[in-house]
Amino acid sequence: MDRHERDRRALVAARLAGELADAGVLVVALPWVDNSGVVRTKAVPIDRFERAAAWGVGGSPVFDAYTPDDSIVAGRYAGGPVGDLRLLPDLDRVTILAAQPGWAWAPVDRYTQDGEVHPQDARGVLRRAVAKLDDEGLTAKAAFEIEWVVAEDADDFAPATRGPAYGFTRLAEKSDYLVDLVGALRTQGVRVEQIHPEYASGQFELSVAAEDPLAAADTSTLVRGTIRAITLRHDMQASFSPKVVAGGVGNGGHVHLSLWWDGRNLHSGGDGPCGLTATAEAFTAGILEHLPGLLAVGAPSPASYLRLVPGQWAAPFQACGHENREAALRLITGSTGEEDSASNLEVKVLDLSANPYLCMAGLLFAGMAGIRAGVALPELVDVDPASLTDEERRRRGIRRLPVSLAEATDAFEADAMLTDAFGTELSATIVDVHRAEITRFADASDEEIVAALRWAF
Repeated sequence: MDRHERDRRALVAARLAGELADAGVLVVALPWVDNSGVVRTKAVPIDRFERAAAWGVGGSPVFDAYTPDDSIVAGRYAGGPVGDLRLLPDLDRVTILAAQPGWAWAPVDRYTQDGEVHPQDARGVLRRAVAKLDDEGLTAKAAFEIEWVVAEDADDFAPATRGPAYGFTRLAEKSDYLVDLVGALRTQGVRVEQIHPEYASGQFELSVAAEDPLAAADTSTLVRGTIRAITLRHDMQASFSPKVVAGGVGNGGHVHLSLWWDGRNLHSGGDGPCGLTATAEAFTAGILEHLPGLLAVGAPSPASYLRLVPGQWAAPFQACGHENREAALRLITGSTGEEDSASNLEVKVLDLSANPYLCMAGLLFAGMAGIRAGVALPELVDVDPASLTDEERRRRGIRRLPVSLAEATDAFEADAMLTDAFGTELSATIVDVHRAEITRFADASDEEIVAALRWAF
C-alpha cells in the first residue's frame, strides 16, 4: 500500500470517525473469521480509527491456527509466536451496531507488514475469486441463509420456545424478540427478505437479499453478530452450531448463488436443465463435481457430519435436482413469470461453522473450473436419493458425500484445483486445523461433540 492510498484512507476514515462520533459511537470492532469458522476481533476507540484505517492494527498470524476451543495448532505455515500482520478495516462496510450502543463494526483485510495481502486472509482469497470471475466478464449474486436455535440457559440446554415447527405459536412466543432483531438489521442496512420459525425446537431462520459475494459473506457475519446481541438482550442464548442436540435437526447455512452476464441472469432462459444457460450449467456442474472437497470449507466441523445424514433435509448426497430439498444442489426457478429474477442455485450442504469467505471463494473457484472444462450436469434427481437402492444410486451416478470431517479433509487435500486456488499456505493450514479437531474428537460420542461445539460458532 503506497503513501497516496494511506492518505486517501486516512481522509475517508477521518470523515467516518466524525459521523460515528456524532452518532454516539465510542469503539469500532474490527472482526475477521479464522480457519475454524470462529469470528475473532480487535477493536479501537473512535479517536484511533483514522490511524487504524491508514496503518492498520497489529494482529498475530497465529490466529490462522486456532481451533474452536482456542487451542493453537503447530501447523506447517501457522501456529508459532513469531510475526505480525496489519488489520485494515474495510471503510465501505463500516456499520453502526444497533444492538450494541456505542459500537460500530468494520470487517478487516489482513495484510503483511510489507503491505501485501496475507496469503491466509479469507477476505483476500474471496476478493481474488471474484476478480477471476470478473476476468471472464461474469458477476455473481449470493446470500447466506441463517438458521439458529434460542435457548434459555447455556449450561443446562433447553429450547426457549415451546411452539411447534413453523408454528405461529412460536412466533407469538418470541414476537418482541423477532421484531427487535428485524429492526436492528434494518437500521444496519441489512435487507431481510424472510424470517420464520424453523423445524427444530427453538429454531428460527432468516433470509437476506442477494449481494455481491464479498458483501454476502460480510452480511452473514454481521447478521450472526446481531442475532447474538439481540438474543442476549432478551436473556437467551443463540446457537448457530450445525448440531445443537444429538439426534435432533441441526442448523444449516445454505448459500444461494446466481451467475450474471451483462445484466442477465444466466440461470434462466437457456437450453439446459431448468432453463440454465450453458455457462450456468457448467458453473453448477463444477460445484457439484468438487463438492466432496468443498465440504472441508463449507461444513468444517465434526458436528457438521452429525447434521449431514439422510432423512433430515440436509442433502447428504452428491446430486442436483429441481426444487429437490434432499439434493445437495437445488435448482430454484421461482414462479412462472419471475424466472429471470428468481432463478438461482441453492447449495444445501453448508452450515454456519464455515468461514463464509472461504466457503464462498470455494464455490466460485469450483464453478469457474466447471466453466473452463465445459462440464455438463448429470440427469437431475427428482426423488429423495435415500429412497433409491444402492444399485439405483450407482447407476445414476449419485454418491454419498463425505460422512466425516476426516473424509472431507482428505477429499479437499486430494482436490488439486481447490488447493491450488486457495494457495499452498492456506490449504495446508485448513488441513492442519481440521486434523487437530479430528484428533480432539476421535473417541468422542455424538453427545460430547454437540456439547463441546454448541456455542463455538
